[in-house]
Amino acid sequence: MMKAWVSDSGRRVEVFIPSRRWLRPLMGRCCQACTPRSWDGFYHAHLSSLGFRSATWVTEEDTRYRGWLVRRICCVLAIGGWKVLNNTPGDLLERVCRNKRVQDLVASKTRGCRGERKLQQQCKEKVLGILAGIQAPLCLPILRLCCWALLRFLSRLFLSVQLHRGQLEMVLKAARTPSVPLVFLSTHKSQLDGLLLSFLLFSQGLGVPRVTVGNLNCSSCLRALLGCLGAVFLPTTVEQALSDHDGDLPVAVLASYLEEVLRSRQPLVIFLEEPCAQWHLSSPARAWLALLYRAMQDSAVPDILLVPVGIAYDCTPDRFCTNGEQSAQPLSLGACLWAACRALCRCFGCARVDLAQPFSLQEFVAKSLICHSSMGKPLEELLPTILGMLHPDYSRADGPVHRMTTSSEAEEEMMVTKLGLHALTDATVCSAVTAVGITSALLLHKHRKCVRLSQLMVDFAWLLEETLLRQHDVSFSGQLRALVLHSLALLRDHVTLYYLAPFGDIVVVVKDSAETQWELSHHSAQLVPIFASEAVGACAIRALLLELLPFVGEAPCPSSITFSEDELHQKILALLQLLPPSLLGLKPCQPLDCQSQDVLDKLMLCRLLEAEEEGEHYLCDVSSRRCSRTSRWTNLDFSDSDNDSDDNHCKRFFRICKPKDSPGFLLFFCHLLSPVLVTYVRAVAFLEQHNWPQPEATCASALQQFLAKDGLERPRWSLVLSTLQSFKNIGVLKERPSPSGPLLQLVQPFCSSEGREKLQAFLEQFMQL
Repeated sequence: MMKAWVSDSGRRVEVFIPSRRWLRPLMGRCCQACTPRSWDGFYHAHLSSLGFRSATWVTEEDTRYRGWLVRRICCVLAIGGWKVLNNTPGDLLERVCRNKRVQDLVASKTRGCRGERKLQQQCKEKVLGILAGIQAPLCLPILRLCCWALLRFLSRLFLSVQLHRGQLEMVLKAARTPSVPLVFLSTHKSQLDGLLLSFLLFSQGLGVPRVTVGNLNCSSCLRALLGCLGAVFLPTTVEQALSDHDGDLPVAVLASYLEEVLRSRQPLVIFLEEPCAQWHLSSPARAWLALLYRAMQDSAVPDILLVPVGIAYDCTPDRFCTNGEQSAQPLSLGACLWAACRALCRCFGCARVDLAQPFSLQEFVAKSLICHSSMGKPLEELLPTILGMLHPDYSRADGPVHRMTTSSEAEEEMMVTKLGLHALTDATVCSAVTAVGITSALLLHKHRKCVRLSQLMVDFAWLLEETLLRQHDVSFSGQLRALVLHSLALLRDHVTLYYLAPFGDIVVVVKDSAETQWELSHHSAQLVPIFASEAVGACAIRALLLELLPFVGEAPCPSSITFSEDELHQKILALLQLLPPSLLGLKPCQPLDCQSQDVLDKLMLCRLLEAEEEGEHYLCDVSSRRCSRTSRWTNLDFSDSDNDSDDNHCKRFFRICKPKDSPGFLLFFCHLLSPVLVTYVRAVAFLEQHNWPQPEATCASALQQFLAKDGLERPRWSLVLSTLQSFKNIGVLKERPSPSGPLLQLVQPFCSSEGREKLQAFLEQFMQL
């Protein structure tokens, strides 16, 4: 990190200049393990040097004309020249009615009935009604008028809407692949995301996309307007469509319509999560991904190119929901216009959209099926560890084999879940880090009460350098002081600034309120996927230190304590099994033992751990590494003289280090996961008070209300869902089928206070209070 001073009208202005080794990485490379052929596709090293552009900055260069008048009306001329490219075919209704699945359903309902021809006409009218509820033809005059209004609105709302030219060139090249459609799988930060992505793709030459709408409850007027702009709606919720008497017909019509969209090569945008429930694959996203999977399996298209999309805001525009519940009152067009007018009264900073490398769905499915059939020896369950029970001590080479389910429905569910989580992780990881996110993380996890501006700037530069070191990009550039003050200005409702005249410095005081804690936690969550491995490792070190304190008496210097590799792996694996992979931004295709080794390697890389030798063994001996589930020599027959060779393997030991250039590194990483772990610990008391069994939606709402009463900090809906998901994964809760749907049931060991106390003690060992 370098600092330089330049003259500005006699003033010395401090300018932040990244060191020569820190370059902006071109993020979003696809998974080399799941899609090796796509890894080299559409990517070139020179793309990273193409720079950025603001999508809301339109000049005469974006038109075919030049001149004084053109500069005045360039926005109108540019929007008028944008090309729609592909559109829905005019005979869409006839194509849907000719679909084999739709014809079979209509025939099954009318076969053997009186007035068969009349019933077929009624079914066709029903298909027309369902199709009208799903989509509407694009209205180009309304589309271009709304694009002009949206351009003016976004220009007032944000300082800039950044888009990487290299990423755009990569996607434009993928769009030229013959007979293969593009599907964008995006994160969801705000209800504005649909309009923003539609505007960006249309303005950058990718055509007008069809944007899926989740569970947003819209009025008929707003629904009609969004349909003219390219919105696509589910006919009903997936559960109702599948359980209804005529539920098969809406699903068949929707599947047929999606096949026609893919054949016409219209871009399709699918949001993987809800704005109020980040890191969790939503039920509408699962439905759309299942339809994509079936369309490719039925050979409607030869292949589908998937593009993960990450969206980042300095400050997220006002959302229409604060939890997972839908409003009983439909969202009207007037309410949207009023919300837009109120939003124009303040600035939300900058926005950034990142497009990841496209990958082939066909290749992903084929590779996933091969990998799934070859694996089958998982790690041991976490539940015996929590309860302190004896469990079979099997190694990763001879663990219990889980049989594969041969059902096609189970295979489809597994594939859709894996694809959705993989794309959600890719989209989350490729999202750029904002200045507000870095500042919020420092104020929440390192300087909880107050801090001098000069110290905050030093820590900001340190955390920025660590972010770039881990190949993650940021959504800002400029002077260091200006960046920090910009982020503090956006957080002005939650901090107070005091000027110290004698020292020429500023003191930043964090307000002590639940709203402040919620806001800082919301912004700082974007750093969790970046430092997830280090945070997990730091919490594992904290748990080991807690176990050693009763035996060493007075608290010793941490650098004098040595841990074995096995002890560290055990704690790291426990945390990795506890926390959802999407929350940590970890690849779901990577085995847990490989992730554990990766955590340990990163702790050594950032100099938080230092390896030590034992005896005469060399540190380069990798015989004890756990990265492969089954060693290639396990099936060989060795002589009896080598039977005890395992006892002579090198055992690696590590001691804690304190990097001189990164003081407080370990504590910062421990605090990074504290919002998640605190929510888990507070939810243990909820297990005793709640009546079981209960539907998951009811349980989640009750848990959020309990957490709001139990603590000062308002719980985030995403953490509530993470808690229930983790408790299901580790075996605290289990799903029980019922006629009305699956119910959550508390497992017997945790019905007693003793079991809940063990669960709470297990969780608290990783927390830095």
